[in-house]
Amino acid sequence: MDGTDDRATPDSTVDPAGAPIPDEDDEVSRKQAALFIAPFLALGLADVVLLLGWGLDPLWGFMILPPILFISFLGWIAFKYGFVGDRTDDEFAGTE
Repeated sequence: MDGTDDRATPDSTVDPAGAPIPDEDDEVSRKQAALFIAPFLALGLADVVLLLGWGLDPLWGFMILPPILFISFLGWIAFKYGFVGDRTDDEFAGTE
């Protein structure tokens, strides 16, 4: 034994001290963002189905569906690209 650590090779993602290298990419994956938004989208679609089930004119269902889809898409973008967490991280750091 020559005292070298065989676990940490130069091409691995572990630094020589044995600690994992932190991931610089803090973005949420597309799948995670979709899972975060899915309950809200499901509630909106259930609302459309409920309105149509009550016997309202189908035109009303088509009128409220685009805003539901648009807001769900905006929420997906917010989770995916970090609009949700970035606002409080830098702006209010150290102002206490």
